[in-house]
Amino acid sequence: MDLGRIVKWLVVLVVIFAIWKYVLPWARNEAGSFGKSSNAAASGGGSSPCVNAADKASETWGGGLNRFINPPYDLEGWSNFKRDVESKIMDAQTACSCAEESCRKVKDAMSDFRGLVYDMDNAIRSGGSPGDIVQRQEAIDRKVDEARELVRAGK
Repeated sequence: MDLGRIVKWLVVLVVIFAIWKYVLPWARNEAGSFGKSSNAAASGGGSSPCVNAADKASETWGGGLNRFINPPYDLEGWSNFKRDVESKIMDAQTACSCAEESCRKVKDAMSDFRGLVYDMDNAIRSGGSPGDIVQRQEAIDRKVDEARELVRAGK
């Protein structure tokens, strides 16, 4: 397989991931919120500052990663993007200072996320492959989703 095909597959995987991560949840939220009272929305519905901060970190990553899929890489742009993502990860870790199981789950996810960013940084700077980025991001997202369910359960 030549490099062009690999790059095309990476782009396709990133697009599929973006649809799965952002479009489908948005559509479910829109469909699920139809007819609900504003009281239910105001109650938080299974969300917490900790989970919300993790979501912001993930949204920042997903919203800017596409600029760094194909070489040549803008290393200054990457450094700024990486710094922003790391700041959001730190915000999530700070917001998750509680002792609940949900906070521990998000902290674990953010630790994995920090490792993913580190590996991507190494790949971009060395010209190597970031590896299984999509699968790792999915695992991180699953942990955050599990934390969201724990919040709903009061844990």
